[in-house]
Amino acid sequence: MEPSKNRKKWFLPLILSLLISTFLILLSIFISSTSSSQHHHPPLPKELPRFVESNPKLRISPTLTTLVPKIAYLISGSMGDVDSIKRTLKVLYHPWNYYAVHLDLEASVRERLELADFVKNEAWFVRFGNVKMVVKANLVTYRGPTMVANTLHAAAILLNQAPDWDWFINLSASDYPLVTQDDLLHTLSSIPRDLNFIEHTSDIGWKEYHRAKPVILDPGLYSVNKSDVFWVSEKRNLPSAYKLFTGSAWMMLSRPFIEYCIWGWDNLPRIVLMYYANFLSSPEGYFHTVICNADEFRNTTVNHDLHFISWDNPPKQHPHFLTVHDYPRMVDSNTPFARKFGRNEPVLDKIDTELLGLNADGYVPSRWFSQANSSINKQYSGIRNITDLMPGAGAERLGRLINGLLSAETFQANHCS
Repeated sequence: MEPSKNRKKWFLPLILSLLISTFLILLSIFISSTSSSQHHHPPLPKELPRFVESNPKLRISPTLTTLVPKIAYLISGSMGDVDSIKRTLKVLYHPWNYYAVHLDLEASVRERLELADFVKNEAWFVRFGNVKMVVKANLVTYRGPTMVANTLHAAAILLNQAPDWDWFINLSASDYPLVTQDDLLHTLSSIPRDLNFIEHTSDIGWKEYHRAKPVILDPGLYSVNKSDVFWVSEKRNLPSAYKLFTGSAWMMLSRPFIEYCIWGWDNLPRIVLMYYANFLSSPEGYFHTVICNADEFRNTTVNHDLHFISWDNPPKQHPHFLTVHDYPRMVDSNTPFARKFGRNEPVLDKIDTELLGLNADGYVPSRWFSQANSSINKQYSGIRNITDLMPGAGAERLGRLINGLLSAETFQANHCS
């Protein structure tokens, strides 16, 4: 009986204290609202939340309604790639798009200054202001997570400085286009802009033992000198919270998905990024695993990387270097890009002449500037509507590829399969 008496002793004071606290809170609210109405203070503007997790939809860009889509490019390279980046950038250039170029820390200061000077002073880039150089150079190794980190870094810069693009395409200095930008923009104008072109599969096969279970450390995350990754002797189990996917490191990703990877409002992109920080060749799995485990995006995938690449069978770490002997297969692939090309590879001249129609200044002719004058300064007077496209045979080839992918009976089944 003694415990019952003790409970009665503290129960009544507890109830009284709760009643008094409630009364005081209500009284303070009433006084505050009365005081506020008497002073006629205007209502404070609603402030957006500081953390995206509180309301993720506030951070998603609205769907763009322009007839012609815009593309944001990342073109990255390393030591000795300055001339290749310049050439690729000029061939890809269109005033409607946005471009970020990056030379990693293996390149010399002289090379980075040369590229920065080119971006700063090239007449068309100055005229339209749509080419940026990633000033903070990162050390990039394909075998570790640094390529993923560099891609996310460049994407964040493009999101910050260019608020109205539709797709993000990552390319290296050894990539080259097989169609003009007019061809590409014209073809993409007729498809949904939430699609993500990313080659992927859940059948990771031999990669489970050789890449998923080993733990590696990439010196590129903390060193200024490029070196091979370190291996940890212990193995790890496959994650149980999400399913692993693998595929091509080259892709065309929608703006909403890029925003999701940058903001990571439900933590999945960050959790997966931590896992792939110790994963060999993480560029072949990070974006694939994120998109295929996110309910909002898994049904937006198109299982293709939009590249012609010649691999060994079974594939090795790197593909074959393409030459003039591969030219017919490149054209027949109907893809907009190809890789891997050596520096100043002669087949690039053939592509320039027969597929792109390059002019003397190294740019691809289009209706947005006058072709009558070879001097760029004089061409300023001939600038027309930059969305007035001039698609050619490349648009027909690319159209066959895109239409074939989207109309295939297996299209829905290939979403994250």
